[in-house]
Amino acid sequence: MNDMLKPPVPSASNTTHHLVPRKVVFDWSETPLEWIPGHPFASHFINEINMILPAGEFWFCRLYNQALPLVTDAKLREDVQMFIRQEAMHARAHGGAIEQYLQAHGIDTARNTRIMDWLFERLLGDKPLGIPVPGRILKREWLVFRLGLIAAVEHMTCVLGKYALNNRAWDELGADPVLLDLLRWHGAEEIEHRSVAFDLYKHLGGGYLSRYYLGALAFPMVFGLWADGAAHLMSQDPRFEQHRPSVFRPWVWREWARASRGGALPHPLALFLSNLPYLSPWYNPVNEASTEQALAYLENSPAAKAGRKPKG
Repeated sequence: MNDMLKPPVPSASNTTHHLVPRKVVFDWSETPLEWIPGHPFASHFINEINMILPAGEFWFCRLYNQALPLVTDAKLREDVQMFIRQEAMHARAHGGAIEQYLQAHGIDTARNTRIMDWLFERLLGDKPLGIPVPGRILKREWLVFRLGLIAAVEHMTCVLGKYALNNRAWDELGADPVLLDLLRWHGAEEIEHRSVAFDLYKHLGGGYLSRYYLGALAFPMVFGLWADGAAHLMSQDPRFEQHRPSVFRPWVWREWARASRGGALPHPLALFLSNLPYLSPWYNPVNEASTEQALAYLENSPAAKAGRKPKG
């Protein structure tokens, strides 16, 4: 009788609907390397996303599979399972873009993907730099530390997803519809599951102070990797040879800001400021974007529609 009078225990999940893994199909045969006409810098810059994501998202999946046995909330467990399936499809879709799009255009992708593989398999792997983590408690702490990094990165991907859905400048500039759909489909799913990483991190004991310093670590790391990889892509383009593109040269950052004026890229300062709410003690990813907007796009995404078609 006393148990019946107790208030229900609130769920650890802030995702109010059931996440859906979607199969997608992209045809890269007609996508030009300069997929935003007249904007080679922005085209290269966003193309680098294809090389950042596959290794990182497969790493997400591995860690979340390790975390699943520790999840005691039924709805959050379901969220994590669906998150894994969505992230695996993201990794495969961007991996397909590397092979069928970038490499087909003669772009050397090996250097950039090698850096990402080293980061996620060696530095942030279960044995960092090949050193085994001793003891059950330390292994759990190392897992939760990495889940905190994922939570910070997932805030960044939610911000970028919102930008992709709302940026009409790409359409006005005549951007390639296939690559645009890749960005918007992926961005919409990032918005859809934006609470999962944050909820999981809190559920397993992640607190505000650790969230703060992990966010402060993750944000510049992602910005630096993105700019470095994009500079390497531009170094293969003769039009940029005189600038000797490098993440350490001011030209890359100035040109990023210049390219943002017409909407081909988000401004680096605006993008940085949009990530700062994550550092607030009152941060909640629910408030960062619209699930309804994301689901509306996912219902009409050409790649998602193609993935729903029965074979034959």
